[in-house]
Amino acid sequence: MGVNSSPITHRSSIHFRALPPLSLYIHMPWCARKCPYCDFNSHEARAAVPEERYVAALVADLEQALPRVWGRRVTSVFFGGGTPSLFSARAIAAILDAARARLPLAPDAEITLEANPGTVEAGKFREFAAAGVNRLSLGIQSFDPRHLKALGRIHDDNEARRAIEIAQRDFDNLNLDLMYGLPGQDVEEALADIEAALSYAPRHLSCYHLTLEPNTTFYRYPPALPDDDATAAMQDGIEARLAAAGYEHYETSAFAKSVTRRITAPGRREWKSSLVTASSARCAHNMNYWTFGDYLGIGAGAHGKISFPDRISREMRVKHPERYLEAAERGAPVQEEHAVGADAVGFEFMMNALRLNDGFPVRMFEERAGLPLTAVLSGLDEAERRGLIERDHERIAPTALGRRFLNDLLQIFLIKEAGLKVE
Repeated sequence: MGVNSSPITHRSSIHFRALPPLSLYIHMPWCARKCPYCDFNSHEARAAVPEERYVAALVADLEQALPRVWGRRVTSVFFGGGTPSLFSARAIAAILDAARARLPLAPDAEITLEANPGTVEAGKFREFAAAGVNRLSLGIQSFDPRHLKALGRIHDDNEARRAIEIAQRDFDNLNLDLMYGLPGQDVEEALADIEAALSYAPRHLSCYHLTLEPNTTFYRYPPALPDDDATAAMQDGIEARLAAAGYEHYETSAFAKSVTRRITAPGRREWKSSLVTASSARCAHNMNYWTFGDYLGIGAGAHGKISFPDRISREMRVKHPERYLEAAERGAPVQEEHAVGADAVGFEFMMNALRLNDGFPVRMFEERAGLPLTAVLSGLDEAERRGLIERDHERIAPTALGRRFLNDLLQIFLIKEAGLKVE
């Protein structure tokens, strides 16, 4: 790889005819115990969570952000963490009420809350539904007690199963988080976790490959993990089994239950013989991320992306919970804010959109990046030459090879953005 003496051509300034959809992300930073693989901004709650103070800080944070998103409709809300289910349903309801009072919330907005399967959290599920949450995401990770212990999870397999049964009484839209490539795990055990999950027929499954991230206990003290061949076999087996069970593999780690519906012709009473299959269980909030939509992030360490007619801004809140509380109370919760330059937007768009197995409509690049497609044309040409994408005048999508070597695919656009060429 060498430096190209001439910069990438076809650059232009960012310009939006209409702003992208807007989501709201709310970060709840406390958890009962910090898991050894977790690199999120989560902090073990060694005392009672300062619930009332934190809710007040979130409302102050939202107030401070209003001028940047004034009048824009919110299409989805996501409570992430940490462990949001440590908070009471009363607190969740108060946050949602505050959001509705300040921003137009779509009547059909997806409202997700992440929860642990522990007994204490599971007892609140009905109250969360009454508070306005309509999608629950359970951090199961595994149904094997040995693997749960290795991951440092505070629940066991029986609690995991019980939590799912409790959740399904009040939530039609349920996601189960699972992980594979775990310490000491073999292919059969990984697939056994999938079978256990399928026995509950959840609408959505997230299946993540365990990776050792910096600033985690596992990174400092690496456990013995399955080799690459074993994890590749796990991935292939999981994808094949979920496809056979009627799940759409729509994003790198996400699987949505496909729904088959019959339709009738106008004016006719009899059923048509054809069936229409449509997936209605994709996570709307995450889809907004992958299609380069906007999101306002409030709470300790929350990230946000906000578009304006002539620019895109990224921001991050103060990270440590106590310092965030103090900053929000004095009206300054944002720690960092920077504009995304036109020379970086193409890579950022592709880093998200190419996670989607069916790719994106060609027109979406200009709609969401605010630039003409020519800004990434050389990268697209290179990716197609290598067999990593396929494209026509309507759609651009990663090939099976591109999905398997996604980092290599994205690297092409990073190199092109930096004005480099591949030797």
